[in-house]
Amino acid sequence: MIKVHINGRAYDVVENITIMQAATMAGYKIPRLCYHPKLSFFGGCRVCIVEVEGMKNFVASCTFPVKEGMKIHTNTEAVRKARKEIVELILDNHPQDCNICKRNGICELQNLARVVGVEERAFEGERKSYEKDNASPCITNNQEKCILCGRCVRVCSEIQNINAIDFTGRGINTRISPAFDISFKDSVCSTCGQCVNVCPTATLMEHDYIKETFEVLNDKSKIKVVQIAPSVRAAIGEYFGIKPGKNWEKETAAALRKLGFDYVFDTQFTADLTIMEEASEFLERLGGKGELPMITSCSSAWMKAMEQFYPDLIPNVSSCRSPMSMMSSIIKTYFADKIGADPKNIVSVAFMCCVAKKYEAQRPELMVDGMRMTDYALTTRELGWMLKSAGINLPDIKGEEFDSPLGMSSGAGTIFGVTGGVMEAALRTAYEFATGKTLGDIDILSARGNQGIKEGKIDVGQTEVRFAISHGLGNAAKLLNEVRKDKNKYHFIEIMACPGGCIGGGGQPYAGLGSEPFDVSLLKLRASALYDSDKTKMIRKSHENPDIKKLYDEFLGKPLSEKSHKLLHTHYKPHTPKGIIPKAGK
Repeated sequence: MIKVHINGRAYDVVENITIMQAATMAGYKIPRLCYHPKLSFFGGCRVCIVEVEGMKNFVASCTFPVKEGMKIHTNTEAVRKARKEIVELILDNHPQDCNICKRNGICELQNLARVVGVEERAFEGERKSYEKDNASPCITNNQEKCILCGRCVRVCSEIQNINAIDFTGRGINTRISPAFDISFKDSVCSTCGQCVNVCPTATLMEHDYIKETFEVLNDKSKIKVVQIAPSVRAAIGEYFGIKPGKNWEKETAAALRKLGFDYVFDTQFTADLTIMEEASEFLERLGGKGELPMITSCSSAWMKAMEQFYPDLIPNVSSCRSPMSMMSSIIKTYFADKIGADPKNIVSVAFMCCVAKKYEAQRPELMVDGMRMTDYALTTRELGWMLKSAGINLPDIKGEEFDSPLGMSSGAGTIFGVTGGVMEAALRTAYEFATGKTLGDIDILSARGNQGIKEGKIDVGQTEVRFAISHGLGNAAKLLNEVRKDKNKYHFIEIMACPGGCIGGGGQPYAGLGSEPFDVSLLKLRASALYDSDKTKMIRKSHENPDIKKLYDEFLGKPLSEKSHKLLHTHYKPHTPKGIIPKAGK
């Protein structure tokens, strides 16, 4: 510990931390823009400047380390004036469309302008002009709104290890772009959406399908069917200013009916269905029919990254579709039969935590008999906006149950939204399928927690199954490079593209102006909503879900049947984006 003085008061702080970190510990929040606690120090925006006695110039508090006896001033008149001018200069090159901007009210630049006291446009002149990249079904890039904070570049490189974007150009022409100035659509972007999560403005946004969905809801000739992912119900309350940690399952079901959907189903139902297929597939491989380790296939962004960077591991990847795609297949086949409807008249909408689900919905491999199964995939943020736009206040709604027959789920389906949840759910079922015995303690604690890579083992029949779990594509790269060295190290691997799993998905509510994306405490609260729900469920194993049993009895026959393979499984192939030669794991 060392002693420093901040605004005239002495504080004991840890040696070698930055001035910003020391000030935060002392109760002062220094304005910042390019800084992010989970990313490397950048010091590009200079909004966080402070005065240090004995130094000629202001210093960037986010990068400058404290020293014994240092005297720091965070709020002098000179500092306040300089900060205000810096923000004014940033705004000078920024569009003047706040009232119609999608981030209006939840924009960090807008909030910062208020904090530093900007009340008018101080400078006029020519502003940068770029064409918006709207070609990707997942992410839009509007460089006119970019403030060059570099957060997106760093999260893509340092956390996700994809390196899809970087700074390009010089001087006033500097911008953020994929390599060779190509569209996000044609780049190595995994579509995880974490760049959207950390962007402080509306530069990077999900490609929204709100207008199209509202049009469908007003089309009386269509049967409107919707599903929601586990992680959506764990986070949607935040959009209405409610502290995370509560499961809004029943309220969301009621709200979707108020929006105009005819049938409201639960993606957790097909999470249970996924487990039936995936556990069966794993046991077949464990018995010698297929490659080990088997790697999960639920995460859309991971599947795109896998095809680009790990084509050699395609034989190891489960052929199971994600719960979203399984639900859409069942809706347009089994459910259509149930209600006597032409599948072409059914519009299947999915509200997911994930930007990458938009890419998954358009995959040609997931079509059945030439028909697209998921018509529109929207994020938690888009759901929040639609509810507010329709005048539906979630906290005021009385909860309702999901519709039958695709609305009942087990606790195993619920925990799909958390890193390790797919593994835990699969092992609960695989154990009982293999042994015919009841698993005593179904809480597999070694699969839980926020470590980037987790390992564990469990006896399944005559085999001690060694498993590994990673979340965030950077951690996946580390794990998979180990697998390449020794394929016998593990039997089963779960990979989720986003930090924390689906609860930290690229389509979840912005962490808020008072906290940061990837905040572990936030992810824990969202996770607790799902784990608590699992504990209170009467049924906690996928294979005990009576509606899943009924689906097999009436329609699918058995796991891995011919019909199951047609509707619930898929295949993958190597994919190299235009002009790119990807290096595995880089």
